[in-house]
Amino acid sequence: QVQVVECGGDLVQPGGSLTLTCAAAGVGLYGMGWYRQPPGMPREWVAYITKNNNTQYDDSVHGRFIISRDVTKNTLYLQMNSLKPEDTAVYYCLREGEQKDYWGRGTQVTVSS
Repeated sequence: QVQVVECGGDLVQPGGSLTLTCAAAGVGLYGMGWYRQPPGMPREWVAYITKNNNTQYDDSVHGRFIISRDVTKNTLYLQMNSLKPEDTAVYYCLREGEQKDYWGRGTQVTVSS
């Protein structure tokens, strides 16, 4: 079983920035992604990084969010800039695996003045 732990969620004002982190074994060996679940809504994909460090973003965050990782620290990051109230959600980290995917429990991001 692979443990995936997110942290860094907080209350931030519109226009502000926040960086989420995700700790998991094998960060450098598999594709990894960030998802989010807004209040009362289904979970949605945010960003993805391949094991070769190619990145992809949902249109709603493209140009504002940056996904990256530090394999020496087994850590995935999501740098979020120019935050909007509609970015409010529980953010989840996904680490792909050989036979199954592994999810964290999420971290709450609230964007409000």
